[in-house]
Amino acid sequence: MMKPFISKTFYGVINYAVALLLIASPWLFHFAQFGGAALFLPLIIGWFQLIMAIFSKNPLGFLDVFPMQMHNCLDVLTGSFLLALPWTYGFSSQVWAPHFFLGLVLIIMGVFADESPFLTKPHRALPEAGITSTDASEGRLNNY
Repeated sequence: MMKPFISKTFYGVINYAVALLLIASPWLFHFAQFGGAALFLPLIIGWFQLIMAIFSKNPLGFLDVFPMQMHNCLDVLTGSFLLALPWTYGFSSQVWAPHFFLGLVLIIMGVFADESPFLTKPHRALPEAGITSTDASEGRLNNY
């Protein structure tokens, strides 16, 4: 099994960079004139990534709301969507490389980050799911 190689701090840096790059990509890579999905979906995904980065529980997140595992899953999902976007919406003859490569970066980030659910073994649950009530202590939750 492969091991994660992207630290949480480096993940945060890459996350902000990719989010800003997605937002600026229509003008940086000169495909804003095509409009439609080619223009608006990278903008939407970029803003989505920026909001997730701000709310993420990593050293560079500001509000510590989203767990890293959820963020990693959403990175892989949005990255897969972004990667396939030019062929799904039929503008691959005009532009495909920015969408494809930025989507690939999101997928790699989501899979190979520390604590990623894709490479981290699941943890065993505690008996009674960690409930510490009187019923749990006396074992009454086991008898239905």
